[in-house]
Amino acid sequence: MSNQNDPLFQPCNLGKLTLPNRVLMSPLTRSRSSQPGDIPNDMNVRYYQQRASAGLILSEATQVSPQGKGYAFTPGIHSPDQVAGWKKVTGAVHIAGGRIHMQLWHVGRISHPELQPNGDKPVAPSAIKPEGAKTFISADSGMVDIPEPRALETAEMADIVEQYRQGALNAKQAGFDGVEVHAANGYLLDQFIKSGSNQRTDEYGGSVENRLRLPLMVIEAVIAVWGKDRVGVRVSPTGSFNAMDDNNPIETFGTFARHLNDLGIGYLEVVEDSFQGNHANGRPEDVIDAIRAGFKGTYIANGAYTADEARQRIREGRCDLVTFGRPFIANPDLPERFRQNAPLNEWDDSTFYGGDEHGYTDYPTLKELEKSA
Repeated sequence: MSNQNDPLFQPCNLGKLTLPNRVLMSPLTRSRSSQPGDIPNDMNVRYYQQRASAGLILSEATQVSPQGKGYAFTPGIHSPDQVAGWKKVTGAVHIAGGRIHMQLWHVGRISHPELQPNGDKPVAPSAIKPEGAKTFISADSGMVDIPEPRALETAEMADIVEQYRQGALNAKQAGFDGVEVHAANGYLLDQFIKSGSNQRTDEYGGSVENRLRLPLMVIEAVIAVWGKDRVGVRVSPTGSFNAMDDNNPIETFGTFARHLNDLGIGYLEVVEDSFQGNHANGRPEDVIDAIRAGFKGTYIANGAYTADEARQRIREGRCDLVTFGRPFIANPDLPERFRQNAPLNEWDDSTFYGGDEHGYTDYPTLKELEKSA
């Protein structure tokens, strides 16, 4: 196939950004920030710069506050040192010709008192323990159970919104091209959206509109910092990761999509499967249809895509762009490999979280393989 006809290599306007291809890098937690302080470092700079040929890089999930932290060694965007560390990352990506958005993250209940300020309980919409969900609190802790969280008071919602607003401001100071609000994968905003984790009886729980209230307040605050073109949102309507479920994802996410359309955000990224790959019968097309009916902006698909499936879905109008995760971990030059239909390096999942350069910045590009051949 000539690149002229290849859907993956048609340029795309995303707000004020022009993306040279539609092969985007997913947000990928790698747990390699410097301690103490959860600060991005030179190894992180190299990792992101290696992947600058992505149409757009979405950064690993980055905690907007100390309360938003749920795993050891994940980076933040709430201290001057973190902002300075991220500034090196964005500078390196831009020098390499790339574009990068920061993913803004509050984990909510998916945390542990050992990771929280003053050993506090993690916070959530409701005091419901996420059965089976686990985290790691140190290099040698192994995976530990997550305790029952504390339900946020109604009066605390303004502070949650402020944490995201300040995180968005700090991301701007750090030189990002935009931000993605993480409302997926069982973290705080997803916990508010889905009926299984939100049993509140105030104006932030109950009806779909009430469950969407806090996420929409957060997104509006982030838009006020960045402008709507530079803001994206990630959702996982049918994802069960972190003990999540919703009694009517078509209604919930169809409604959310309409609100996001009204706000005019730059894009919506939809995780079309769960970490467990829970679409044995294919992708949840009825939910995707409901989202596509409500949201007329740029739709980014995510979830164990191959290059050929991505091409097919773009051609069929099922999505505009696709984010790739594990293939980008193992192939820093993933767009070029797709362009040439070249073989892919295999990833080593034992090095996904934590550690050093091994399994992080030492995967070879095609050019490096040719040189060593």
